[in-house]
Amino acid sequence: MTYTYNPDDIARRELAPGVFLRTMWGEKIMMSLVEISPNSEVPMHEHPHEQAGMVLEGEFDFTIGGITTRVKKGDTYVIPGGVEHYVKATNEPAVALDIFSPPREDYK
Repeated sequence: MTYTYNPDDIARRELAPGVFLRTMWGEKIMMSLVEISPNSEVPMHEHPHEQAGMVLEGEFDFTIGGITTRVKKGDTYVIPGGVEHYVKATNEPAVALDIFSPPREDYK
């Protein structure tokens, strides 16, 4: 069993054009390191999982439940299951850490 991870050793997966994930998970929780390229988008979507996160680098426009906010390094967010959300990158790269509970099977 692995208890520690180096993100560089985890395969990157493209979620949407210019948006890349590296995921780690346990039985009841999942972390996803999200790399967001300039001017990329995560399309509007929803899922039953709770999602919380923190912006680690850069900034982006985050629409959650119809409200758009510019989030920047150090900002956090919590998205209840079933709430639509969307990300639009600025012209600079950004990195976020997302936490999901329960883990998303489609991200494993």
